[in-house]
Amino acid sequence: MPDPIDVLAIGNALVDVITTNDAAFLADHAIPKGTMRLIAADEAERLYAIMGAGREISGGSAANSVAGVAALGGRPGFVGRVAADQLGEVFAHDIRAAGVAFDVPPMVDGPPTGRCLIVVTPDGDRTMSTYLGACQELSAADIDDAAVAAAKVLYLEGYLWDPPLPRAAMRRAIEIARAAETKVAFTLSDVFCVESHRDDFRSLLDGHVDILFGNENEVCSLYQTHDLDAAMAELAAHATITVVTRSDKGAVVIAGGERITVPAEPVARVVDTTGAGDLFAGGFLHGMAQGRPLADCGRIGGIAAAEIISHYGARSEVDLKALVAARLG
Repeated sequence: MPDPIDVLAIGNALVDVITTNDAAFLADHAIPKGTMRLIAADEAERLYAIMGAGREISGGSAANSVAGVAALGGRPGFVGRVAADQLGEVFAHDIRAAGVAFDVPPMVDGPPTGRCLIVVTPDGDRTMSTYLGACQELSAADIDDAAVAAAKVLYLEGYLWDPPLPRAAMRRAIEIARAAETKVAFTLSDVFCVESHRDDFRSLLDGHVDILFGNENEVCSLYQTHDLDAAMAELAAHATITVVTRSDKGAVVIAGGERITVPAEPVARVVDTTGAGDLFAGGFLHGMAQGRPLADCGRIGGIAAAEIISHYGARSEVDLKALVAARLG
C-alpha cells in the first residue's frame, strides 16, 4: 500500500444488489423493515431470485467510507476478503478504480464473495439482508503492520465484529495502531451489531478507540436507554471524539467537553439512504486527516451523506471534492 495513508479501513468486502419494492414485500417474506440481518447462503439465493431486477454495485460499509475519502481527494486503503469469482473481481476492480488501495489477494478455495441484498422502499428506507461469505475468512495474517502504523486513522467496521477470524484481525490492528499512535475509529454499524456485541463494544471504548460513530438508535442501544442525552453523556466519558448521526436532524459531535451540532445538509429528494452513515464517516475522517476543525469535519460528512441519499447506491455520482469546496471552502 502507498505511504502515507490517510484512512485505512477494515471491513466487509461486499457487492450490493439493490432493488426497489414496497413494505408489503418485506412483510410477506418476514423481513424486518429498515434493518440489517445476516443470512445463510441458501436464503441469499432464495431472496436474490425473488427480488426482481436490481443494480449490482460494490459496497460494504467501510469500503463505502474510504471510497468517499478517495472521492474527496484523500489517500485511503482497504482491507477485506473476496473470493476468486465474478463478484470478487467486480469488487476489486471498483474499489481500485475509486482510488482506494486494495492489496488483499482473493481466496481460491472457500465460500464465495459476500453480497448485501438491499430492498429500498418508496420512503427511501433500505432493508439489508447480508450474506458474508468470504468476508468471514479475513484473518490477522491479512493485516499489513506497516500500513496500519503509517496510516493517520485506522477505521474499523462493527459489522465485521461477528465472525471470530476478522474480530481477531481487528484486535491485532488496534494493537499495532495504539503502539504507532495511529488514531483508531470505530463504527457501531447497526443496532443488530450492538445487541450482539454490547460488552465488547463498550470495552473497546476504554482506551482502544479514539473516534466512535453511531446513529441515535445504536448509541441508545449501546447503553440500553431511550434517553439520547444520557447515552451521549456515557460516550463522552469514554471515546475521545463521539459522532452521533441523527438522519434529517443532522449530527452531534462531542469532544473534550464541547458539543457541536451539525445541521443536516439540504436534499431535494431522498431516493435511497444506503450508505448515508458510511459517507458521513468517510467525510468526517477525511476532514480529520486534513487537520480540519471538528465542525468542518461534520459539515464535510453531511455534504457527502446528502449527495449519496439523492441517488441509488453508496458511491458518489458527482465530484465530491468540488462539491465540498463550493459549500465549505
